[in-house]
Amino acid sequence: MTVLEVLQSTTAYFKKRGIENPRLNAEHLIAQSLGKKRIELYLEFARALSEAELAPLRQLVRRRGQGEPLQHLLGTVEFGDHVFVSDKRALIPRPETEQLVEYLSDLTFPQNPRILDVGTGSGVIILSLAARLPSAELHAVDISEEALSLARENAERLGVCDRIQFSRSHLLDQIEGKFDLIVANLPYVAVSEAAQLSPEMRHEPAIALYGGESGDELIRELMAVAPPHLRAGGWLALEIGHGQSEALSRFLEEKNYHDIAAKKDYAGTPRFLFARYG
Repeated sequence: MTVLEVLQSTTAYFKKRGIENPRLNAEHLIAQSLGKKRIELYLEFARALSEAELAPLRQLVRRRGQGEPLQHLLGTVEFGDHVFVSDKRALIPRPETEQLVEYLSDLTFPQNPRILDVGTGSGVIILSLAARLPSAELHAVDISEEALSLARENAERLGVCDRIQFSRSHLLDQIEGKFDLIVANLPYVAVSEAAQLSPEMRHEPAIALYGGESGDELIRELMAVAPPHLRAGGWLALEIGHGQSEALSRFLEEKNYHDIAAKKDYAGTPRFLFARYG
């Protein structure tokens, strides 16, 4: 079979399996299997593939058809201006979180701000901020040692490992001092919604998905414990789940936060909460 024939047959297979963006998925996996850039496939459409080249590709296609995330199969994910390692140690970064970083970049900070990323996962938020805020003192925590190992690996790839202090902690339990910004993309899916998740989501680590019976328990816990760790006028910035904005905004008011603002994602859904304290 030629590259084009393989591309067409793989795209058709993914369509049948209900894979979103089947052609794009097929291109990525074929390029990965052949050690090519995706754009280079278009220059090789007529080339016949050997059985030695087809065998590993079949494995990748089968796994993708069974719902394994494309990013896990590729081993990387594009996020903002960088490419990060992505695997089952942490949640796959979403485009919405890229928008959170954009909102954070618009905030005004004092010189040499202290910033903490809670539930850092693969580290994409704190590492993106490291590139944008060269004078910041950066800290990142996660309860998962596996996630922290992935975040450190990404920091090393970007050459900023010496700028970030990574620590294992449940929320702020092991954290000392005050910060100008505490940012978090915590688990916000309700346990009862597990059956409704896509096959891809079921390959994600449960600890990074489920926030409790209602979904927002961890977010509320962070809101409650953050004030002593915020400098006067410091920001708390959160990514939240669909339909959680109004109730969580009221909770922030009850905890005496001010300048509370819900911001929308690319789809127009209130996806982020910003608030200040002190």
